[in-house]
Amino acid sequence: MSDAPLIDRFLDMLAAEQGAAANTIAAYRSDLMLASQALGGRLKTADEAAIRHLSELWAPLARATVARKAAALRRFFAFLHGEGDIADDPSVALPRPGSARRLPKVLSHADVERLFAAIAGRTGVARPLPGDLRLAALIELLYGSGLRATEVVALPRAAVHPDRPFLILRGKGGRERLVPISDRARAAVAAWRVHVAADRAWLFPSGKGHLSRIRLYQLVKALAADAGIAPDRVSPHVLRHAFATHLLAGGADLRALQAMLGHADIATTEIYTHVDSGRLVELVNSRHPLADSGRVDGKAARI
Repeated sequence: MSDAPLIDRFLDMLAAEQGAAANTIAAYRSDLMLASQALGGRLKTADEAAIRHLSELWAPLARATVARKAAALRRFFAFLHGEGDIADDPSVALPRPGSARRLPKVLSHADVERLFAAIAGRTGVARPLPGDLRLAALIELLYGSGLRATEVVALPRAAVHPDRPFLILRGKGGRERLVPISDRARAAVAAWRVHVAADRAWLFPSGKGHLSRIRLYQLVKALAADAGIAPDRVSPHVLRHAFATHLLAGGADLRALQAMLGHADIATTEIYTHVDSGRLVELVNSRHPLADSGRVDGKAARI
């Protein structure tokens, strides 16, 4: 019996009961179908020996990839066991490599200023091109509000209101969050929206739909090159990282940052604390009650 119907049923459950996003569903489908193919379409009847065989096939893969594949299978087998399709759950044999969390690429304040200077050079003319106004709005939303690329391109035409400094966004997993929108971003969006027909559904339309993530990626890379920054250092997600790291450096509360970024787990947000160890040391030196007695500089303080 093919595993495909069971995989489809599992994915339907993820979508209907847990509100999994389309990208999440696609990733699960890919991992499960590849595992099924590796076992000759007998994923349902796999025992611990078959699962160990899969683990051996995954040996050359990156640790994060193995962790993702194992997590997908673990949820799939738990679903089958819960539905009564299998008597025993073989997922105990799945590897648990963990995943080394990569530190995000970081743009300095100077880098960001160069990006916006390049935009200002285009939009500061008497009659700026609509494409340049669109780019300004995109970058303001990516860096100014920390939106994900998928969230930016899919914004409805009226999502950003000129008199409302926030928008309600539905992000990963269908979770809603309140996203603050700066005065600069609202002004940039207003200047661009003049060029979007009132009957268009999207703020950044393209063809019959909206701007694609790939096209957004290309636009950001081209802007980086224009600003004299290596394009491989800049992407929509790097701008989201810059939003987070620069807010944290400015004193933002970690819980507030978690809410703005839409992270389900604060552990995901905590990765941004890596960029500001110097500021944390300075904070101790300047604010601690014993600051006058000795300084924290990596060496023993003289008291």
